[in-house]
Amino acid sequence: MTTLISADNHIALFALLCAICAIVIYLEQNYKWAAKITGCIMVLLITLVLSTLRVIPESAPAYDFVGNYLVPMALPLLLFKADIKSIVKDSGRLIVLFFIGAVGTCVGSAVAFLITSGHINEAPKFIAMITGSYIGGGVNFVAMADNYGASGTTVATANVADALTMMFFFFALMVIPSINFFKKHWLHPYEDKIAKQTEAENGQAATNAGAYWGKREISLFDLALEIGLSLVIVAVSTPISEFFSTVIPTSNFVFNFFNALLGSKYLIITVISVIIATIFSDKLAKVGGAQELGTYFIYLFFATMSAPVSIRLLVGDAPWFFVACMIIVVINILFVLLGSKLLHFGIEEAMICSNANIGGGSTAMALAIAKNWTELIIPGLLVGTLGNVIGNFFGILMGTLFGA
Repeated sequence: MTTLISADNHIALFALLCAICAIVIYLEQNYKWAAKITGCIMVLLITLVLSTLRVIPESAPAYDFVGNYLVPMALPLLLFKADIKSIVKDSGRLIVLFFIGAVGTCVGSAVAFLITSGHINEAPKFIAMITGSYIGGGVNFVAMADNYGASGTTVATANVADALTMMFFFFALMVIPSINFFKKHWLHPYEDKIAKQTEAENGQAATNAGAYWGKREISLFDLALEIGLSLVIVAVSTPISEFFSTVIPTSNFVFNFFNALLGSKYLIITVISVIIATIFSDKLAKVGGAQELGTYFIYLFFATMSAPVSIRLLVGDAPWFFVACMIIVVINILFVLLGSKLLHFGIEEAMICSNANIGGGSTAMALAIAKNWTELIIPGLLVGTLGNVIGNFFGILMGTLFGA
């Protein structure tokens, strides 16, 4: 498909993505209407429109560069000032809510099957694939497709429907914590903390985002240290995770758990980053710019997320698949919201757990970064990793139940 900016025009495409992020960040920090929408949603919407109008391609090496290099670099940059005590506390809490969301995904899958099975070829196989994916992420989707021998058409159409669903899903997760109804009836400790911090730092800023991201002292050495150290961490973590993924068998649940856990590049990056942050906490506390740089990389990640999605696909290829996916996502969110309300969890924790279910640990991490819920970055990643392990079991359960 021909686009105004071709996939192999790397400089022009990357320049456009960077320009979009710069414009959006400026708007979010200086205009209240933009702050209410949030920068990440604006980035997603702009690239969605550009992709639909065929200004930018649906896939390109520039997008791969962001996902393969900048996103892994963002994680250590954002963890150099991590509080290990808060991480341990919040991770344990989120596991409970994550399992509530997993049950919600299964209930949603059953409802979706009953409503849409007459309109979807290989419906039982599709339900098994999407159940595994919406508890543990894309790895489980591939595993279930292979396990049940789903046709290429079913896999391709399900991928389109999933991509469309994830767009609406991320919009919902971004917006829900800002809606007055949820502010009134749910706890929101992380949003309250951000509000107090921004008020203390700069009461004159046009928006909370402008106050939170106010000007700070950053030296050339700070940037050199942050970029160099984050690259070293990523470079070391990648072969370590590949080694564990290769040597640890997957013959039973215990081995499979440790294979998924230690074979995750992001988890190894997290562990090394937190160890360094703990040992050198005094020195890293004085380093400026790491959070800003890491967050900017995540904005670029969101810009590439919606590029593969085109509004044309909604009416062209995958309407009933899309309906099924949306049913599952909505019921998952409802379960997590209800569980968080009954157990007195914050609305932020609910959104992170739902994201860890549906999108996996890396997107839960991205949401936490985008919303400045820094204490939830690692817990979201950890429960998402747990989903990689248990997602296949739930996928097989639903596939068996519906005769895949």
